[in-house]
Amino acid sequence: MPTTRDRALDAALELLGTEGVRALTHARVDTAAGLPAGSTSNWFRTRRALLAGCVDHLAEQERAEFDASRASATAPRGPDEFVDGLCRVLELETGPFAVRTRARYSLWLELGDDPELGAPLRRQRLGFERWTEGLLTGIGMPHPETATKTVMALGDGLVLHRLTVDPALDPRPLVERAVRALMAGA
Repeated sequence: MPTTRDRALDAALELLGTEGVRALTHARVDTAAGLPAGSTSNWFRTRRALLAGCVDHLAEQERAEFDASRASATAPRGPDEFVDGLCRVLELETGPFAVRTRARYSLWLELGDDPELGAPLRRQRLGFERWTEGLLTGIGMPHPETATKTVMALGDGLVLHRLTVDPALDPRPLVERAVRALMAGA
């Protein structure tokens, strides 16, 4: 059973992902979590502390899921399998995990330039970039460091596009085209 702290943080991420950063108040989190008034502020005395808790909680959730999926998945054996995997991630991030994705973007926009609170977000991103670079190296991608930045930027753009403009957009043709161009050394 989740602790009061975890219930508050789950509710806070839900608020961030559905209503944005302005909706994040101690009272709204208490209500959303079904907690007695003042419960969230017992754990997080300030808004900054609540934001820090959200960042850490989000990172813990994503790291646990990432580690579990990485342990059970096999590395792609070629560009087509890499495209398949990236498209699955894009579908998850804009489908079942869309609220969490929106919460992450809200936190990035609010805290990205904050040296302290933005650091966990940057560490999480760097870990995913390193993993992606390893996958690209494994499929024989020329210039894997540059290709990683390209693939990550494309993924970010496709996620944002699907969350805001066209939820039905099929990312596969765009991902395939980019990966083919990168494999050709473009």
